[in-house]
Amino acid sequence: MTKTAKLYRMVMPSHVCPYGVKSKWLLEKHGYSVEDHHLTTREETDAFKEKHGVKTTPQTWIGDQRIGGYTDLAAHFGKPVDKEGTSYQPVIALFAMMALMALGAAWVATGKALSILAAEWFVSFSMCGLAYLKLRDIESFSTMFLNYDLLAKRWVPYGYIYPFAEGLAGVLMTAHLFDFLSIPVALFIGGIGAASVFKAVYIDKRELKCACVGGDSNVPLGFVSLTENLFMVGMAIWMLVKPMAM
Repeated sequence: MTKTAKLYRMVMPSHVCPYGVKSKWLLEKHGYSVEDHHLTTREETDAFKEKHGVKTTPQTWIGDQRIGGYTDLAAHFGKPVDKEGTSYQPVIALFAMMALMALGAAWVATGKALSILAAEWFVSFSMCGLAYLKLRDIESFSTMFLNYDLLAKRWVPYGYIYPFAEGLAGVLMTAHLFDFLSIPVALFIGGIGAASVFKAVYIDKRELKCACVGGDSNVPLGFVSLTENLFMVGMAIWMLVKPMAM
C-alpha cells in the first residue's frame, strides 16, 4: 500500500522555502508519495496559516494527523533537531578536515602518508581554523570567552587579542618561520587557556559553553577546549626541543 502525505510549502517566483524542499525530500526518503501543494503568494500563505492556526510553513499531514513543520517532521521520523542542546559536531568536523588537509599537504611535501610534518601541520592548521571561527564574530567570541578565561576577566582586551594571536602562531608554525615569536605566543595563550578551562570545569564545576569554535558555539566547555590549549602548548614545546631531537 502506497504511503501518502500532504505537504504545504512556499514556492514563489522570488522565494522557495528551503525547509519545504527538505520536508519533501525527507518524506520521499521514507517512502511517502507526496501531495505537494504550493503556496505561491504571501497572501495565500497568510490565509493558509490563519485557516489552520499555524505560525510557519511548511506544514505536513500524514493521513488526518498534522505533523507540523520540518523540525516536527524530522522528530516524527526519529531525527529531532535540537538547536539549543550541546554538540561536539563543529569541533569533530573541524579537526577531521584539518587532519585530512595536513595528511594531504604533508604527502605532497614528503611523499609519506604519515610523518612528523603531518602531525605538526595538523596542530598548526587546527589553530588557524579555530582562529578563523572566532574571528567570524569576535564580539560574540570575546563575550563568551569572558565567562571563564582568567586573563580576559582581568583585562577585557585580551578577549579580542586572543584569536589574532592564535592565528598568527598557527600561520608561523605552519611556515616554520619566526619561532622566537610563535613559540612564546603559543605557550602563553595555550597555558592560560588550559589553566582557565581546568579551573572552570574541574575545580569550580561550572557548566559552560566553549568559545573555542566561536561565540555562537553549542560545544560544552571541557575536554575539547582543554585539548585545544594543550595542543598549542605541546606544539610550542616540540618546536623548542625539535632541533635537539632531530
